Amino acid sequence: QVQLVESGGGLVQVGGSLRLSCAASGRTFTNYAMGWFRQAPGKEREFVAAIDWSGATTYYADSVKGRFTISRDNAKNTVYLQMNSLKPEDTAVYYCAAGSKFLSGNNFYQTRSYRYWGQGTQVTVSS
Repeated sequence: QVQLVESGGGLVQVGGSLRLSCAASGRTFTNYAMGWFRQAPGKEREFVAAIDWSGATTYYADSVKGRFTISRDNAKNTVYLQMNSLKPEDTAVYYCAAGSKFLSGNNFYQTRSYRYWGQGTQVTVSS
């Protein structure tokens, strides 16, 4: 079992920034690729960003590319999502997730590739 706890969400104005954190416990953190997903009211959960177990490779949804940065600190068992230039359409509950370290290619983008999920943190961007 892996336990994931997100933090850092909140209310921010358009153009502002937030940094989300996800602390992992329970298993060896480097056994897992990590992802961030989000879900807005009435919409399906969607991929935001992912990072491989080592931190060497990252993946982004087109909608956040150039604005969001995913990173991880394996010594602290934590993955981060730095969100800049926030837009109202970024408003959602953000979830972090852990999947196999052997994920590759398009599998990083799929919710079904991730076994463990956090409880989510709300991000609201006001205009």
